[in-house]
Amino acid sequence: MADQDDIDAMFGGQAEPKKADSELPEISAIYDTEVEVSVVLGTSTIRVRDLLKLGRGAIVELDRKIDDLSDIIVSGRMVGRGEVTIVEDKIAVTFREFARVSG
Repeated sequence: MADQDDIDAMFGGQAEPKKADSELPEISAIYDTEVEVSVVLGTSTIRVRDLLKLGRGAIVELDRKIDDLSDIIVSGRMVGRGEVTIVEDKIAVTFREFARVSG
């Protein structure tokens, strides 16, 4: 699980000095908030008439190379880039870069 330093790094903020528990604002509700995470492997532009011709097994060329990092999007904002990997029988992404996010 990410700690505050990880969250600050992800969003480009500075880590604040640790405070005593009595001084911390109540933010525990934030930890239970669900966010949508998407990983963009690449993009392509295609005409509708060509899109309608696609069938099972069709290949659409993307604008990225096999070794390029994929964009990691959280709730509509790019937060970093990562490497797509396989973990057991699932597709996963390993963070390699965190994006600077401005307010």
